[in-house]
Amino acid sequence: MNITINQQPVQLPANASVADAVVHWQAQPPFAVAVNTDFVPKSRYAMHLLAEGDRMEVIAPVTGG
Repeated sequence: MNITINQQPVQLPANASVADAVVHWQAQPPFAVAVNTDFVPKSRYAMHLLAEGDRMEVIAPVTGG
């Protein structure tokens, strides 16, 4: 299936979860995830299945000022 992660097109297997997408994206902690602008708690990554066309954002804090 095709989704976007941080506005980049990504192809994942059917029935991929947020956890699968995070591994594919090689996200380094700390980060938060939103799918279609809805926050997904880390405890739900493996259970939250993605669908064709979903938009996922992996958001990392930025330090400095």
